[in-house]
Amino acid sequence: MGNSMTKSELLAELYGRLPTFRERDCMDSAAVIINTMADTLVEGSRIEIRGFGSFGLKYRPERVGRNPQDGSAVAVRARYTVFFKAGKGLRERVDASRESDV
Repeated sequence: MGNSMTKSELLAELYGRLPTFRERDCMDSAAVIINTMADTLVEGSRIEIRGFGSFGLKYRPERVGRNPQDGSAVAVRARYTVFFKAGKGLRERVDASRESDV
């Protein structure tokens, strides 16, 4: 655990799996998908990708937090945050891949 995939690594993987596409086509396609998802969330809508999961917004009300350096109270403003909920298919694949690690 602890490994992450960057956008450029994702694009390289996409390009490697679609050899008939030009690299620029893969980059443009990924950019369109990412930008469309971001625009949809900005509009306040939900994104559902069956078998993978859903993206949505959660409202976080105003609250009093703590400054970790000195412990003093800090007002944290209300805001919306993006959340991801994994779908059943993804959860099952991840669980199956981790069974040997337990």
